[in-house]
Amino acid sequence: MSDGRKEHPLFGNAVEKANLEDLEDLEERSMTLLEGRRMSEAVASVSYQDDAAGRAARKSLAGVILGVAPSAERSMRDYTIERKTEPDANLGLRAGQRLSEYTARIAGHSSILTTAALLIENTLSDRHLSVGNMAWMPIVGESIFRFDASDVAWKNAAPCMSLVDPKLREDRVDASNFERKSPVFLPQFEMDGRQQVAVLLLPLNTTFYGTGEVGGSLERTGKRIYTWNTDAWGYNQSTTSLYQSHPWVFCVLATGESFGVLADTTLRCEIDLRKEATIRIAAAAPYPLITFGPYPNPEALIVAFAQATGTIQLPPKWALGYQQCRWSYETAEKVSKIAHTFRETNIPCDVVWMDIDYMDGFKCFTFDKEVFPDPNGLSNELHNIGFKGIWMLDPGIKVEEGYEAYDTGSAEDVWIQSANGKPYAGECWPGPVSFPDFTNEKTRKWWSKLVKKFVANGVDGIWNDMNEPAVFKTVSKTMPETNIHRGDEEVGGVQPHSYYHNVYGMFQAKATYEGMLLANKDKRPFVLTRAGFVGAQRFAATWTGDNLATWEHLGMSIPMALNLGLSGQPFSGPDIGGFAGDATPKLFVRWMGIGSMMPFARGHSEKGTIDQEPWSFGPEVENLCRFALNRRYRFLPHFYTLFYQAHLKGLPVMTPLFFADPSDLSLRKRDDAFLLGPILVSVSLTPKNRKENLEGVLPKGIWQRFHFGDDNPELPLLFLKGGAIVPTGPVIQHVGEAKLTDTITLLVALNTEGKAEGMLYEDDGDSFGFKHGKYLLTHYEAQQFKEDGDEVVVRVVHSEGQWTRPNRKLHVRLLLGSTTEVEGECKDGEELRIKLPSKVEINELVQSNRKINIAEREKSQNLLDVVFEEHDSIKGVGAVLLPIDLQAGNVTVKVVPWIGGRIISMIHKPSGYEWLEGRFESGCYEEYSGNEFRSAGCTEEYKVVKRDMQALDGQEFVSLEGDIGGGLILARDVLVAKNNPDIVSINSRIEARSVGAGSGGFSRLVRLRVHPLMKLVNPLDSVIKFTDINGDHHELRATMEFGEHTYEGTYRPNGEWRLDDTETGLAIINRFDLNQVALCLISWGPGSVTLELWSEERPVSKETPITITHEYEFIDTNV
Repeated sequence: MSDGRKEHPLFGNAVEKANLEDLEDLEERSMTLLEGRRMSEAVASVSYQDDAAGRAARKSLAGVILGVAPSAERSMRDYTIERKTEPDANLGLRAGQRLSEYTARIAGHSSILTTAALLIENTLSDRHLSVGNMAWMPIVGESIFRFDASDVAWKNAAPCMSLVDPKLREDRVDASNFERKSPVFLPQFEMDGRQQVAVLLLPLNTTFYGTGEVGGSLERTGKRIYTWNTDAWGYNQSTTSLYQSHPWVFCVLATGESFGVLADTTLRCEIDLRKEATIRIAAAAPYPLITFGPYPNPEALIVAFAQATGTIQLPPKWALGYQQCRWSYETAEKVSKIAHTFRETNIPCDVVWMDIDYMDGFKCFTFDKEVFPDPNGLSNELHNIGFKGIWMLDPGIKVEEGYEAYDTGSAEDVWIQSANGKPYAGECWPGPVSFPDFTNEKTRKWWSKLVKKFVANGVDGIWNDMNEPAVFKTVSKTMPETNIHRGDEEVGGVQPHSYYHNVYGMFQAKATYEGMLLANKDKRPFVLTRAGFVGAQRFAATWTGDNLATWEHLGMSIPMALNLGLSGQPFSGPDIGGFAGDATPKLFVRWMGIGSMMPFARGHSEKGTIDQEPWSFGPEVENLCRFALNRRYRFLPHFYTLFYQAHLKGLPVMTPLFFADPSDLSLRKRDDAFLLGPILVSVSLTPKNRKENLEGVLPKGIWQRFHFGDDNPELPLLFLKGGAIVPTGPVIQHVGEAKLTDTITLLVALNTEGKAEGMLYEDDGDSFGFKHGKYLLTHYEAQQFKEDGDEVVVRVVHSEGQWTRPNRKLHVRLLLGSTTEVEGECKDGEELRIKLPSKVEINELVQSNRKINIAEREKSQNLLDVVFEEHDSIKGVGAVLLPIDLQAGNVTVKVVPWIGGRIISMIHKPSGYEWLEGRFESGCYEEYSGNEFRSAGCTEEYKVVKRDMQALDGQEFVSLEGDIGGGLILARDVLVAKNNPDIVSINSRIEARSVGAGSGGFSRLVRLRVHPLMKLVNPLDSVIKFTDINGDHHELRATMEFGEHTYEGTYRPNGEWRLDDTETGLAIINRFDLNQVALCLISWGPGSVTLELWSEERPVSKETPITITHEYEFIDTNV
């Protein structure tokens, strides 16, 4: 590898022969590269040569940069200005400022210039640059570079599991024909204990995306995440670890150019983007860093990333249709009824899903003979009416002799082992389960054979769930990190679970995919996986996990799918309507309108919630859902073409708005719209009705609005970019209804030059024949001519593939503005000429249609508002009611008055850390009025009795009361204030308001029990600390097992205790009045812990309430 870095076009072999007394030639040659980005080549070229000539070259380059003589021998200290009041006139440095600090300031943190300055400082002091030991080389293709902290780190790096071929990371490519031969941005490596830290400084106004499956906003600056696949049911915007791990950052520079960074490690990895234009990545050493670019635009970056990590397999076309799921349709009869109801209501749908209740005792590869007695018969029934069936397979196999999967797995020795070498058994749905070691090829073949047999029941697709892997009744929510995998040698061989944890789900998906191929080598498999890693897109689609039926989660679903697409996974989407909780009619129809335009469109909800099929909310919502899904099916030709491009090049199906104009900084954070190729989908993400400035959301350029006669204020607005042609088809009930002879309708929007182009991809939709040329790819163009009056000609300019063009009609809708259009029709393949109205006529039509559109939408909105009001609000997470936000100082708190007055979120803004675990109706922060868990006080509806928001004194306050019966109320005051920026203060009381005289004015026995459920992002790195009244110090560390600890009397904490996350350096301190607290309780749970405060137990009167006053302070020990 060292040899691969010796030569460089700037210095090359001449460096080795350089006369140290005369470096004028080197200096002159350095100057040629000190223009724009090419400075990086000059810096890179001299940063790694550890000999006298290399030092001389660095010295020469330093002299060029500073404008001083090459022979300058001043030390770095000479470039640190002495303390004085005036800046140095020559260098422009502030007093006491180092050159590198100054350079970073004036250059906007450009790592090129900063690295150059560091080069100067270290070279002129005759010392090596701190990156001097770093090893790098070009790999894969244009502008892709591998960096290691040193040659030793390179040799000791674990095998690659991110790239499509691990050898791509190990083989240096010949960069002689590349436009860029050296990296532009150089990482800096350092060690922090056992952690290798890599830092990249980028130019100011760089924005960050990617990082895979993450909650929160589209733009990731200010965020920190941890790549550790986690069963994150009920996650929120601040959850730092979800179901998948993508240690990848997608960067867009201020110029619109794009740059990417991949930390090629499967281990738990911290990605810290909290500082502007700075990427900090930390994981156990060693690991390589792979950079991509810069490239001229975002598309080029994602194509390069896909070149390295692989693209999706072209899915079967039916997988692009709408899909209906629930946990669970518990009988075959119910499944049949759901499918037939779709057909009877003429609502398009292609797939119905079977969750775990089809199994016999939740045992994979089995069927419950009572409720699913004939799976083959059910499959045949579904197929006969145009449905496919997808069935769940979890990784856990029940430990039960006589159960085929367990017996054969034991015979073939496929199980993950405990540290003692025996098969590990964890708890999951069936009870004790063993986990197949999918990192081993023998195991994958065993699983694939089981899948092949399973598919013979008429199974069309397979759903791999719980494969983080999730394990019940453990604090970490997964298996011990000390468990042993016996992986294939090429991926690392025998390693602890911590090494393979993040790729476990990907390897299961791979085994499942290969099993479906075994069942039918000529049929494209469909696999959905919950857990994944970089490269998992090669085997499976994904979804965004167990979301909530809330407006917040509706809003998150767009940036989550977008960032997955920017991380290499283009086939994703949310559970439409929300998985947990009850959606309201308005929320559901809004979600259906948006979800039907996303790559993966599936409705799904959990047990205990209301029915959430399209017809479940009344005829008005049913009709709007039909409109939404009809749109999706009209767009199937376009969707399928986008998926073909995703398979061929790696382009996302769904892209952020800034793809339309990467240099427009105003588009960088926009997640209220997205692109499907040249189609812009503009959405409304709050219960409030959309303002009727219909063109106000658009990027620069021509964007023509259109619809299909389905314009409605609850559905997204649709626009087509000028210069584009998009194919659409007729409304069908399922993909199988489509015929090659169906009319193709082209949507056409001309650009300023009067031109447009687009393409349509077609094949049989289910086989691999397209790999052998059995397809048709048609390139259409439109051009305006003005010879005999304005006329637009539409024609086929080019076709690819072996298929003959079908005998069908081609219908063209030429969009002119504000849903105004002219149409024409011909035989597909022939030239079509469309006569245009005059400019005056077009302007009159556009203005008239704009007024009509606004009036019609307002009328529709008024009718819908009445409909939505007629439906009672469903008490729960789907209610249109929104949480109360308290924000002051460094703290954001969300309070839900209508369910127990609970606090559902406490976020420390500087760290982005969410401290509460749970959801609207359970968990988080709640209070009880008795010894019993969830006794009165936690579910009642509270009323807000006082509320001060954005007060002049810098504090925000809310006071709540809930009636808990017997003349008692549970009251709670919550305060955040700027003068205590890291503290949340809570005053809680049980008060007697109307206790009868017959009781002497005293209530029943009550006890105030404060129950905060704290989130453990790093469970096994969490510790509770306190000093008790006796003066003894206590430290309680989380283990794999649940546990409960009670402290009374002098063993109580002496007024405070704290919870530390030693991995992140974050902590929360809970202080309380010792005279008000009789008992303290710690209870470890799955990814969580409670630190409860209990009052004494006694009756209360109006004069003797029970009170607990306490506060939470957020600490960041890194600051």
